[in-house]
Amino acid sequence: MAFKANSAESVGGAAVNLIGRGTEVVGDIRAESSIRIDGSVKGKIICKNTVTIGEGGTVEGDIEAVNAIISGKVTGKVMVKQKLNLESRSVLSGELKAGKLVVDEGAVFNGTSKMGSDGAMTPNIVPETSKEKSVQEK
Repeated sequence: MAFKANSAESVGGAAVNLIGRGTEVVGDIRAESSIRIDGSVKGKIICKNTVTIGEGGTVEGDIEAVNAIISGKVTGKVMVKQKLNLESRSVLSGELKAGKLVVDEGAVFNGTSKMGSDGAMTPNIVPETSKEKSVQEK
């Protein structure tokens, strides 16, 4: 569910998608605006903005996003174009690719990682202007 709010749920006037505590989603999610997960997702998440996994949130599946903040538990491949924050209570098991990585003391990461612009970009989150440009160049 996307909604506009006059509180912290709205980031710069844009809608934020919220999967609340006690909610379980089975299947893939694609979002243009930011998404916050405090419940459970089993499937792939593709977001053209920021993915936030709250302390009680869990994801079993891959995440592709421009930015990500993980406070909960993620099992799968995480590909972030710009910056990934692993907060102190986070647990990430799997492959990690990010432009920049911030790991707080207490965060748990089990898997492989690749940092820098060469490994972080994924085709699904290329900005629309870049896609148009590459098509025009052909």
